[in-house]
Amino acid sequence: MLLSLLRPFNAFAGVRGQPAGSGGDPVTATHKEGSSHGFVILKDASGKLIAVGDQVTITRGSEVRSRLVIRFRDGSIDDDRTVFTQGKVLQLITDHHIQKGPSFKQPLDQEINVRAGTVTWHEFKDGKDQVNTEHMDLPPDLVNGMISDALKNFPANAAEMKVAYIAGSKPRIVHLSIKPDGEDPFYVAGIRHRARRYNIHIDIGGVAGVVAPVIGKQPPDIKMWLMDGEVPTFLKMEGELDQQGPIWTMELASPSWPSASQNRSK
Repeated sequence: MLLSLLRPFNAFAGVRGQPAGSGGDPVTATHKEGSSHGFVILKDASGKLIAVGDQVTITRGSEVRSRLVIRFRDGSIDDDRTVFTQGKVLQLITDHHIQKGPSFKQPLDQEINVRAGTVTWHEFKDGKDQVNTEHMDLPPDLVNGMISDALKNFPANAAEMKVAYIAGSKPRIVHLSIKPDGEDPFYVAGIRHRARRYNIHIDIGGVAGVVAPVIGKQPPDIKMWLMDGEVPTFLKMEGELDQQGPIWTMELASPSWPSASQNRSK
């Protein structure tokens, strides 16, 4: 559901104890993205490695094109392509998200076009692929494909940040309530660092939001860890990647190199 985690947006300056924006306004672009290529790994609840992903970001002027592709060992694919602009504020242009394969209960193929005001999605029933397009009043704070860097810019004196997100097998606009949730240590080559933990709660809203917890449809909260500092960095996420799916852990990955003896043997 919320695999689109690795793209930027910024929070609002806020008064301590007050939300850093109540939703509806574009987010300010304080930390802007540059071109990069990184890697992530995905683990199941037992810690078993189940997938490896590539995150490629290309920046040209104020436009950013991002693609996160996660390839599962069982052949499943999670492919999310996002285009947005970063001027004074961040504005989503398009987001195309595909999930398919045995790791997902239901396949997903959803495309958001903010400028056209449309959401297109596929429904797969009885072996048939039905394509649906709906015109929607898309809010300017929509963050599909652009969540983790919101946290990179979370104001130190804010208690909460709220933004909009399109979710569900039949797309609907929900709101994400993001709050600081403490700190945890982590280590790099034995050197201790500090990670700030955030909690992301999905507010369904309306009548559906009232009954969702009662009937067991309320999505569980998502946890995300970032490193503070001059360049805030995404470290880890725990949560569902598809609706009513298992809780998985996504982490940054680094290359491993064969030993000198292995090289000589080759």
